[in-house]
Amino acid sequence: MERIAQCILFEQSGNNYKVVLNEVPKDIDRIDVVAVVECILELPPSTKSLFRPPEDCSMCIGISNVTRLAKTSAEEFEELFAYTTKPVIITDATYNWRAIQEFSFEFFADFYLNEKKGKKINECFYFAYKSGLNSLQEVFAMDERRANLSGEPWYVGWSTCYDEETRKLRSYYNRPYFLPKTAESDMVDWIFMGGPGQGAHMHVDSVRHISWQAQIRGRKEWQLAPPPECLYWCDWITFTVEPGEILVVDTNRWYHKTKILPGDMSITIGAEFD
Repeated sequence: MERIAQCILFEQSGNNYKVVLNEVPKDIDRIDVVAVVECILELPPSTKSLFRPPEDCSMCIGISNVTRLAKTSAEEFEELFAYTTKPVIITDATYNWRAIQEFSFEFFADFYLNEKKGKKINECFYFAYKSGLNSLQEVFAMDERRANLSGEPWYVGWSTCYDEETRKLRSYYNRPYFLPKTAESDMVDWIFMGGPGQGAHMHVDSVRHISWQAQIRGRKEWQLAPPPECLYWCDWITFTVEPGEILVVDTNRWYHKTKILPGDMSITIGAEFD
């Protein structure tokens, strides 16, 4: 039997086991006890997704790719995409954003260290992934070789902490033109940054709303996976977000992982909207 590399949960029903995996061999319908024990030992540290309610698989049935849009309207976007589970990329929503020209590792290092905007960062959300960098302060204190992606690879993410910080960052970009006119964004931005080959592991979020994420620099490959209970009815979707594009996806329902593609450092920024 093929070795199971990663899993999240299994259920026993009579002599059959239903296994939730990052990757599921299509021909598996029964897993022996030894394999399940190996699987249990590889549970990730975070297990929030184990206890979420089951999804209605209509959320993903028939969705086999991402839709790309340009020159849409807030009305069209709201009607067709805004509050659905259809992933969509808007290709023309970052024109004239200062962020496209100005966001860089050096920009954020100056923003958080010299301007002292990160003084409360440890009270907020920070994701080290596999970088070994335990705080945002450590990120911007790394040596120049690593910061320039010539040393040990890294990828990190964080949220803004307080309104002043968010407002200042938002002076570098505009509200995406396609968002519904009545939609409001939280006063929290999410930033993800790192080098080629790095990214986030397969996971599902636990946030309040659907979110958008703008690819400021670099190219990022996304893989969306249906919820475990829908694995045999829904497709996995793989696509690339190019510089200047904005992805809108319900990461509370789609499992997802990312990988930065060869080339430039990846920098993204985004927020939730209701």
